[in-house]
Amino acid sequence: MFDELMRAGWPAIEEARVDGWIARFSSGVTQRANSVVPKAAPADLDAAIATVQDLYEQRGLPTLFQLTPGTDLDHALAARGYVGGSPTSVHTVDLGTPRAAPGVDIADAPDQDWLDLWWAVDGRGDSDALAVAQKILAGGPALYATVRDEHGAAGVGRLALVDDWGGVYCLAVRPDARRRGLGRLVLDGLLAAGRERGITRSWLQVRAENLGARRLYQRAGYTEVSRYHYRSHRRQEPVQHVHPET
Repeated sequence: MFDELMRAGWPAIEEARVDGWIARFSSGVTQRANSVVPKAAPADLDAAIATVQDLYEQRGLPTLFQLTPGTDLDHALAARGYVGGSPTSVHTVDLGTPRAAPGVDIADAPDQDWLDLWWAVDGRGDSDALAVAQKILAGGPALYATVRDEHGAAGVGRLALVDDWGGVYCLAVRPDARRRGLGRLVLDGLLAAGRERGITRSWLQVRAENLGARRLYQRAGYTEVSRYHYRSHRRQEPVQHVHPET
């Protein structure tokens, strides 16, 4: 279920189906939008791996799998030399009545202030990479929150709307505005606005080593429900123009 939520919440620009797997391609912008989701076991594992390797090679990208740790496929790829990394935790919360969030502006699309702050904090790459990221953002319905101070946008966030679920993405606070509770304020604003749109549950992904973010989400009521990591057949990290998780 969470694989489908994450696919809808952060959709790749292009997908290809390979014998029970979904290979995603987005010019290297984020690991999630440029990795294989193994939905079902292929009839011929070696042939499926060779096929996806060819697909990623054609696009100049490493073959990257998003995997639950310890599965048969995880072990099989490790035995073939695939290198693991980016351990990520998936959290969820059932929404009651979200906290009030005064001063949070909510919109159905990101304005330039939102994009500028998000890209300044999380972006890695040139204008072409940003253009791809904008296509990913526009791939499904979402809400965009902005908190401003005397210097302009100070905190931003995105809530993907998928049925009655809301997925938290792109939570970013301007470096000089941190430690003022703005991350929690943006999160509260997103959840309150999402509740008005009919969401009753929320999910998010956060890098396992990001202890500060995990504490923030724990205080907001989120609990861990699963983990995943990535395996790549190249020895270096894949091209990644924005941080993959919140």
